[in-house]
Amino acid sequence: MNDGNTGSRILSFIIQKFPAAKKRLLNEDVPLLESGIIDSLGTLEVVGFLEQTFNIKVEDEDLSPENFATLRCLVSFVDRKRAPVEVPAK
Repeated sequence: MNDGNTGSRILSFIIQKFPAAKKRLLNEDVPLLESGIIDSLGTLEVVGFLEQTFNIKVEDEDLSPENFATLRCLVSFVDRKRAPVEVPAK
């Protein structure tokens, strides 16, 4: 994870919100969905947190395992969403 602040904020939220996360030693590669730490309803809570905390919009097509599988995936997803959009010159 290149942005420690983003990762630590997401990790703190997951540990506070999801009891299964408190029982495991989480790192950036622990599978959040496959291990049952976050379920489908929990994914919606994570989406709300990401949108509010990082001022991003999570679209329906963003709801994929590639974006939500691990803490590393979540940080990469947020970084991509927060990256400035380059507008081609006319």
